[in-house]
Amino acid sequence: MALRNQSTINEFILLGLSMNPHIKGLLFVFFLGIYLLTVIGNLMMLLVIRVDSHLHTPMYFFLSHLSFLDLCFSSVTVPKMLENFLSQRKTISVRCCLAQVFFVVFTAGTEGCLLSVMAYDRYAAICHPLLYGQIMSKQLYMQLVWGSWGLGFLDAFINILLAMDLVFCEAHIIHHFSCEMPSILPLSCSDVSRNIIVLLCSVILHGLGSFLLVSLSYARIISTILSISSTTGRSKAFSTCSSHLIAVTLYYGSAVLRHLMPNSGSLMELIFSVQYSVITPMLNPLIYSLKNKEVKAAVRRTLEKYLQQIKCCIKDSRS
Repeated sequence: MALRNQSTINEFILLGLSMNPHIKGLLFVFFLGIYLLTVIGNLMMLLVIRVDSHLHTPMYFFLSHLSFLDLCFSSVTVPKMLENFLSQRKTISVRCCLAQVFFVVFTAGTEGCLLSVMAYDRYAAICHPLLYGQIMSKQLYMQLVWGSWGLGFLDAFINILLAMDLVFCEAHIIHHFSCEMPSILPLSCSDVSRNIIVLLCSVILHGLGSFLLVSLSYARIISTILSISSTTGRSKAFSTCSSHLIAVTLYYGSAVLRHLMPNSGSLMELIFSVQYSVITPMLNPLIYSLKNKEVKAAVRRTLEKYLQQIKCCIKDSRS
């Protein structure tokens, strides 16, 4: 009865990163630049992996899915954030907010699983190089990738299914730039104990579970690298997994901390959210392209191929 006497709300207010109109203009330009770099960088990775036959291997199959995930992950939150930088009414409907929560959990959860799958791939390549082709068969790496997508969807579906039963009344201000589960639960006047338990299970089992798999893989990788006698051999082995190690550190270091922190709208909380949902999707294609000779060579071959096609088209049009 108490809930029925309270008027429910249909929209939230996203406070964003700053209320200062001068700073908002600078932030709009800054995050627009980041988003454009994210889109261009990840589309370039997808194109290069698609058209270059040298990159048709399990490692780059995983990387293509990572690039697509980063593109989706960034597109879930950044466009709405950019809109709010220019808008006086920073509102989002409850349904749109819950939809954003679903896709954030879906893409973030899938990326966590995919990073652990990529760690296993690097473990197989470095610790069992002669058996790599047998271990990482096409059937297995297809199952690992689609299993990652399936687990991410299941995690998001369970969380959002419970969140759809919540009633929101009176409190409607989200001290954040996007809708995330830890941000909306305190605004509900319903009993959120089940939602908190499920969210914690998601973070512990899904987030920390996949991180544990990454840690175990790298424990074996580091042990194998240290057992290599030659310095050149150790350097070559480490270079094959350094890009992935950097990506894992950036993602897990901010995502897990964000979801384990109490929801307060603090500066540190916002920084962690920006790091894993905005900055990391932009950095991943740069990390994998700048530190990977095969990708750099493939980018060069792709650019030369398309430049040659453009020259041929110009030549044909003139003749």
